[in-house]
This record gives sequence, C-alpha cells and structure tokens, in this order.
Amino acid sequence: MTDTTHNKMIPNKPTHPGEVLKEEIAARGMTQKDVAERTGRPLQVINMIANARKGISAETAVDLEKAFPEINAEFWLQLELRYRLNLARQRQLRRAS
Repeated sequence: MTDTTHNKMIPNKPTHPGEVLKEEIAARGMTQKDVAERTGRPLQVINMIANARKGISAETAVDLEKAFPEINAEFWLQLELRYRLNLARQRQLRRAS
C-alpha cells in the first residue's frame, strides 16, 4: 500500500516494486500487456516484475517512466533499493541470531 502526495509516493514499508506496479496498472485500468507495449519490454518481464520474481534495473525504471510519465525513474529505483536493503538487513539479522 502506498500514500500519494503531490506525485510523491511513499511506501509504508519496503515492498517489492512489483506490488506498486500492479497497483498502478489496476488504478489506470491497464493490463500488463499495455505496459509491455508502452515500455518495449517483453510481457514476460513485466509479469515477472509484477509478481516479485524480477527486480527493476535502471533501464527498466526509465522504460517504466515512459509508461507512467507522472512517476519518474528515480521512484522505481528507490523502491528497488529500499526493498533490496530490507532483504539484506533481514538476512543479516537471521545470521546474527
């Protein structure tokens, strides 16, 4: 779940960017196929991101910016970074236990 304020979307907790992607697709009445066409990415890649099986690279973030012009590439990369950092911290905590 996200809070939206003046084009500043802030996740309540680090979640995979695919969750936000799914929310944005649904909110716009789009399909993953629509996003694939707008980004020039294969449908399979969009599906893998949406289902948290693939991360978002800088190139993908720029492509998502094309599909969702009001959401900049930095936002997508920030989501990915926060998610990956959270995973790394969880792994370290498990190792330390």
